[in-house]
Amino acid sequence: MKDVSVLIVYNRPADSVFAESDAGVLQQLAAVGDALTKLKIPFRAVAVESFEQIADTLGRAGEQVVFNLVETIEGCPLKAAQFPAVCSAFGKACTGNDFFGFLVSSDKWLSKAALLAAGLPCPKAVLAEPGQKAGPDFDGPYIVKPVAADASEGIEGESIVKTKGAALDKVVNRIHKLFRQSALVEQFIDGRELNISVLFKNGRPKVLPLAEIDFSAFGPKRHRIVGYKAKWKTGSFEYKNTNRIIPAAIPENMARKIRAIAKKAAAALSCTDYCRVDFRLDKDLNPHILEVNANPDISPDAGLAAALAVAKIPYQRFVKLCIDNAIARHPLPLKKTHISKQAGPIRFSTDRDIKPALEMVERTGFFRPCELEIAEEVLTDAAEKGPAGHYQSFVLEQNCKIIGWVCFGPAPCCLGTYDIYWLAVCPDRQGRGLGKKLMNFAEQQIRNKNGRLCVVETSGTDRYIPTRRFYEKLGYKQKAAVPEFYALGDDKIIYTKKP
Repeated sequence: MKDVSVLIVYNRPADSVFAESDAGVLQQLAAVGDALTKLKIPFRAVAVESFEQIADTLGRAGEQVVFNLVETIEGCPLKAAQFPAVCSAFGKACTGNDFFGFLVSSDKWLSKAALLAAGLPCPKAVLAEPGQKAGPDFDGPYIVKPVAADASEGIEGESIVKTKGAALDKVVNRIHKLFRQSALVEQFIDGRELNISVLFKNGRPKVLPLAEIDFSAFGPKRHRIVGYKAKWKTGSFEYKNTNRIIPAAIPENMARKIRAIAKKAAAALSCTDYCRVDFRLDKDLNPHILEVNANPDISPDAGLAAALAVAKIPYQRFVKLCIDNAIARHPLPLKKTHISKQAGPIRFSTDRDIKPALEMVERTGFFRPCELEIAEEVLTDAAEKGPAGHYQSFVLEQNCKIIGWVCFGPAPCCLGTYDIYWLAVCPDRQGRGLGKKLMNFAEQQIRNKNGRLCVVETSGTDRYIPTRRFYEKLGYKQKAAVPEFYALGDDKIIYTKKP
């Protein structure tokens, strides 16, 4: 870890109705900071509340690695899913799960769809959007949850309803009003609950010792769930009587099955570094996945830390593993955080970049007016949708002036194939290696997204000989030529490369 420094970024706890869970991030911050101190890795910590603060923090940061403890941005967990992508846009390696895994796991309905598509067992469910009543076509009892909240926020004993009708509608309406989001109405599995922590090393998952929640003190009149009180209200009965049994007393054949499902669930949501898969076992001991938490609580008293301890993995080794994984996924910025002495960091383009980027592209003299119109559409679409959109648009600037642009995106109807749509460098900055830096950056982003093939298309005319030689020097191989594709005498040349 020589010469590596870490920036811990966490969300500033809010004074809200769920203040206890918001403040829980401070325990994680203390634990990670203590581990970094023991590892003798330089670090500092910064609290953020908005994307503006995040951009300002990352733009000024000299640290190469960001330890991600951002659980919510502007009060929205779904927005926090964008944080890893923003880190990547600023050339920073980021721990934890990436944009896709974080986003899908943050939305219980999306994650359920991904798990079912992978053939994994989940309780039946329907989604009731704000203003709608729930209409499940399966029998109760039901449990009602906010679709995009974490830390068991909004889940209590009254979240469980036996039958359809007014009682169910009342609980659904409560979620709509309190969270201003859709309500997930799920078939309640009244059985044993398991928390399965999964740790990754070099992309390979390792299932830690299985943990079970002990509901033995609840009796017949209490619903056996880990609601908000059980997690955060320290003086409550639920908090005091939901102890963790680890390792869980599960027959080995069943434990093997659960471990296998946990690995498949983590893969279905493209999880990295660490995650937790929560199960319920029905009366016949059939496992049902409740959710996959892509960036679970890593405070010392949380389930993942307990599983690490039973597996005899020191906490500081876990922290170092997260940093090693982040570096392996995004190795470029480890030596430098800037592209060159003449250029600032590569960042995701915004609406304010559209005009200067178009002017730069036009000055290259290589693009027709109709092509410039397409470039404007691409830049506009990227600015509106951000890193979650199709177009991954990044600019390079110097002294607040755009001097380079690269844009890529997944090829439609393909698995792991990415098109590099645009590459342009300001004419008075060409010949300084900036085009190569932008291409290297794009290829690294594609690797981070598990891309397997980069595709570049260019003209076959003599004017584009330098362009073709440029791609060939970067390792791109010509795979096809479409005669007179662009115009008479102007072939399309198609290059590919494994990122």
